[in-house]
Amino acid sequence: MIGKFEANKDLVQELTSSGARHVGNIAALITGTVAEVAREIGEFITDAIEMNEAATAARRDAEQKLDTEPVREFTESVDLDEPEPASADVTDAAVPGDKS
Repeated sequence: MIGKFEANKDLVQELTSSGARHVGNIAALITGTVAEVAREIGEFITDAIEMNEAATAARRDAEQKLDTEPVREFTESVDLDEPEPASADVTDAAVPGDKS
């Protein structure tokens, strides 16, 4: 039979060992959780950066499309060798529906 002192020593030893294991397991859980949270935050920031870059690229593409589209202006070709025809006076022109 073991004595009271030795039984108490074994109890303290077992409690210390068990406590250390539990604290280690808890620390591992916390460490893993912190790592997972950090990874998720990092992925979220990466997604935000990618969305920002995509929006910037889309704006740049839209601006380039506007810059490269042909500008349609009315231009009249003028033959410099031929004289211009006499212009009609607008005030003398008959206005349809005018009976004066």
